[in-house]
Formats: sequence, C-alpha cells, structure tokens
Amino acid sequence: MGKEQKKKLTPEQQKYQVLQQKHELKRPVLKNCLRAFWVGGLICTIGQAITYFYIYFFNFTEQTAGNPTVATMVFLSMLLTGFGIYDHIGQYGGAGTAVPVTGFGNAVISAAIEHRTEGFVLGVGGNMFKLAGSVILFGVFSAFVVALIKTILFQWGVL
Repeated sequence: MGKEQKKKLTPEQQKYQVLQQKHELKRPVLKNCLRAFWVGGLICTIGQAITYFYIYFFNFTEQTAGNPTVATMVFLSMLLTGFGIYDHIGQYGGAGTAVPVTGFGNAVISAAIEHRTEGFVLGVGGNMFKLAGSVILFGVFSAFVVALIKTILFQWGVL
C-alpha cells in the first residue's frame, strides 16, 4: 500500500492493516511451481507414451499420431473429471493440469456436469462451450492466421 493511501486511512484502519498483514498466510510459490511442473510433466509424459502406443500398434507416423493422442488425452481428462478424480489432481497440481490439453477437456466437461440438471439441450449443450468456446475461437483464428502467413511466404518463395 502506498504512502498516500496510508495517509487517508484512519488510525483504526491502519491498525487493522498491520493486523491483517501479520495474520496473512504466505503462499508457497516455489512449492506450487514445482508441483505444477512435475504434474504437467507427468501429463505430457503420459501423452508421449500414448503417442508411442499409436506409432507402435497402429502404424502411425510421428506426424500423424498427434491428433489421436490429443483426442485420447482430452477423452481421458473428461473421464477423470466425470469421476471426480481430475479435480483432486488439479487441486494438487494447479496450473500443471490446466496448461496441457487435458485442461481443455476438464473445462468442457465441468461446465456440462454443472448444468446437467437444466436438461441436455439448454443445460449441457448451451453451457458446455462457454468457458472453452474462447479457446476454440482463438485457436482456430490463430491457426488461420499462421496458415495464411505460411501460404503467402510460400507464394513469394521465401520458404
């Protein structure tokens, strides 16, 4: 809090500010970062194992195994969210569970589960993509812009 704001506070409010700072819990930032790092890394390791599974058993190449891997990871996160397991993982891992593609699956299915009492069309269907809709929109738009730039660069002979 700045000095000018402290000047405007009454003595009682200043005492309360001191008391509040004294009892405020310190967040374990380093611990949270380490948890997010290893949980996110574990999710990515599982995704890599699924990629190798598709390559080995279904004769995909490294380039073509990506799409079924992403679909499988999203499906697994939705399944774990439905059973209430992903919420516990998210409580522990924080941003490590939100950043990989599994966070997208969790966001979609959480909204669907939350509004299922309103019915399938207006509840589940209407609210499923509220949170994830912006992710889809910006993902598609970004892919379009990158593809457009790449096409222009190919036409000019730069690439």
